[in-house]
Amino acid sequence: MNKKNMTKALAVALVFLLSFLKAQENHVNHSVPEIKPEIKNSNDSIPSLIPHKRNGKFGFVNQQGKMVIQPEYSNVGFFTEDCNLLNSPNEKAQKFGTAAYASVRRNGIDFRIDRSGKRAYQFKDSDLGKCPSEFKKQRFYAYVKNGFYGIIEESKFYDQEDFRQYKIYPQYHYLHVMEGDDLDNPMIIASFNDYFGVIDINNNIVIPFEYQDIKRNYSWKLARLFEVTKDGKNYYFIDAKNQGY
Repeated sequence: MNKKNMTKALAVALVFLLSFLKAQENHVNHSVPEIKPEIKNSNDSIPSLIPHKRNGKFGFVNQQGKMVIQPEYSNVGFFTEDCNLLNSPNEKAQKFGTAAYASVRRNGIDFRIDRSGKRAYQFKDSDLGKCPSEFKKQRFYAYVKNGFYGIIEESKFYDQEDFRQYKIYPQYHYLHVMEGDDLDNPMIIASFNDYFGVIDINNNIVIPFEYQDIKRNYSWKLARLFEVTKDGKNYYFIDAKNQGY
């Protein structure tokens, strides 16, 4: 074979090789399975896992109401920080104080569990540190006049006979300003005609008056949830849109 024919043959072979490699590349690309996006929470303002009581025991449900950590505990908390463990003298215990864990009680023993439900740490008194004081004075307070509750801003309230000094004029049977991070816009548990609901600082109804009780606890501050009951016995959590979990 002369030099000219050899060059032509090599060129043809090179074109064939490149075409083959391209075909293989396309084949591999098409065979790669599509990566599905992670399932997102329907409400990013509340926790992914929410305490839920079933048959007398507590577990955790997701935002779709599916039980993902089975109910086997007599008491549970949210997946939130534990300042006693965060400030533990035992450095190995400090990581269990992060919001990656929740406190639970089983057979009288307290644990921290992870989001898979695994009991990762058992509480020891010697591991508990001191929590720093973080008291924040409320801006608004409940005020009773003639047997009815209203809301005042303490720094601007001097005369109970001046209706203009009330943020919410006394008209409810009961009011409780909930603990929260936004002192200017707190959520307020209210009772009217023997039913409980939630109002905001401008007297707008957030949660309708349809509950027999709403617990005065830290659920709003920790998780932006309210713990409610309609029968006076069975409590569950709802969000600010009155969605139950």
